[in-house]
Amino acid sequence: MPDNKYSNKSLEKEEKLWLLVGMGYTAEEALTAMDKCGPDTQIAELTDFIYAAELEKELDVCIRELPDEEDEKSYSHPRNLEFLSNKKRKLYKDEKQGSRGLWRSSKKQECGTERRIYIPNPMIGFCDPDESWPIVERKLPEAAKRLPYFYYENVALTPQGVWSKISRFLYDIEPEFVDSVYFCACARKRGYIHNLPIHNRFPLTPRPPRTIQEAIPWTKKWWPSWDGRTTLDCIHTKSGSAKLAERIRQALEEYDGEPEPPRHVQTYVLAECRKWNLVWVGRNKVAPIEPNEMEMLMGFPRNHTRGGGVCNGDRYTALGNSFQVDTVAYHLSVLKEQFPNGINVLSLFSGIGGAEVALHRLGIPLKNVVSVEISEVNRNIVRGWWKETNQCGNLIEIADVQEVTWDKLEQYVSSFGGFDLLIGGSPCNNLSGRNRVSRVGLEGEHSSLFYEYFRILDLVKCIMG
Repeated sequence: MPDNKYSNKSLEKEEKLWLLVGMGYTAEEALTAMDKCGPDTQIAELTDFIYAAELEKELDVCIRELPDEEDEKSYSHPRNLEFLSNKKRKLYKDEKQGSRGLWRSSKKQECGTERRIYIPNPMIGFCDPDESWPIVERKLPEAAKRLPYFYYENVALTPQGVWSKISRFLYDIEPEFVDSVYFCACARKRGYIHNLPIHNRFPLTPRPPRTIQEAIPWTKKWWPSWDGRTTLDCIHTKSGSAKLAERIRQALEEYDGEPEPPRHVQTYVLAECRKWNLVWVGRNKVAPIEPNEMEMLMGFPRNHTRGGGVCNGDRYTALGNSFQVDTVAYHLSVLKEQFPNGINVLSLFSGIGGAEVALHRLGIPLKNVVSVEISEVNRNIVRGWWKETNQCGNLIEIADVQEVTWDKLEQYVSSFGGFDLLIGGSPCNNLSGRNRVSRVGLEGEHSSLFYEYFRILDLVKCIMG
């Protein structure tokens, strides 16, 4: 690393600009955030400001409403409904079969009114398990009240209009935004749309560690006083490189004889530590958290993703895409009294079984689970956990969500009496703020799979209804 890279304090602003541009933001976005937030603002706060600015643009978007009641009554069941275009997957009318589509179409009548969905701060959802909050009442549309229960998850900070569209397809239910930092030692800002009861929730016990030092106590010895982090950023699918750790070591050792490094060096190091969730493992030494530490932070049992030919790269990817189990279990806890003898679950985009693990840890028996997951690595992980925990129910595996047809669903409903819960979170590849290349919302190749969740939910409701 060039000697002059950290030797001039006047470069602090340029350093932040360089870091933000390197993360994929435009120079204009970065400069605006720095001007608005002030010179001492941390990188993580600047990125949050940029996300918030994007969300504010949602105020200018007109969202069309549902058809009126008479139009809804005229819609027939969706067996003949097809999904075209891999990217947009728009619903359409199959005139040859005489179908008029779903009771709720993706094309809405113009109303001239705006619909606004705000990201709350703090992001605690309807209630915090550690605080006494006023009782929240919400009214669900009649169509949403019918069983099965459903639960949908995705990243909270999406491109403008995405959550409005997701909400519109899922019965106009407002999202519940929750940051998992209220449940564990790492942030995970997610939105959840569901028709579950919201009262009498309870957290899993024992409660997970809430700070880095509690979760990874051996790092405390090496933690510098100028690193004020107590929690980690969102767990990602990749880890920081050895070259990055070496650059940080070199930058710090240049000032090894001083009480602490200069402010501009601290800014650089902390920005990289936050971005990659680096922890202190020695004097001037940082390293990414290990997969087993990620498992603990995400609420999975130790070695959940280990073995069976799974490499560390696969483990990082699987855990970075998973549910935070304690957060999801808190929402699902309301089902324990309703299903003392077991539950039938349709798990879409199952990943490494976050929903299944949450229900198991809540003590809700898994009678029949239809797990839909395209990754063979993830399917192997779930299958291994199923055997290791001596599950007595049936695990039915499907590789591709598009293979979930009317006939298959009808067969499952007939076989074990229907589903009690449909749960899943479609891919966030085209929604995440870290994707500055193809962050195109629900029109993206991967994130458009949300419409498969919607399609299957409506099929199940139709068959069971």
